[in-house]
Amino acid sequence: MRLLGITIPENKRLEIGLTILHGVGRSRAQAILKEAKIPFELKAKDAGVGEENKIRSVIESLTLEGDLKREVAGNIKRLKDIKAYRGVRHLRHLPVRGQRTKSNSRTTRPYRGRKTMGTGRKVAEKT
Repeated sequence: MRLLGITIPENKRLEIGLTILHGVGRSRAQAILKEAKIPFELKAKDAGVGEENKIRSVIESLTLEGDLKREVAGNIKRLKDIKAYRGVRHLRHLPVRGQRTKSNSRTTRPYRGRKTMGTGRKVAEKT
């Protein structure tokens, strides 16, 4: 089964398989299947053409994949352009949602110090 140019895994239940699409999590996958009146436990390989078309018609009304990525990128760009606080945090590669930076956020901030405690120059021992 292919939706939006992405192959849904055949051996997984549709409830789980739909989460491979960007913008679809478990709750949204359940909502899609509920609206299409398809049982959650149905596997992708067992789904017929009619069920596939029902899912496709429900998904077409949602913003997913490339459109969603462009929308999010546009929102971040807008925040950067107007120099909002959140936009400035994005520009500086710092945590955006209020997390602390003194001891955490090693992955998001441009950390210029030692990456771990074991790296760095060793101090020569005096003998």
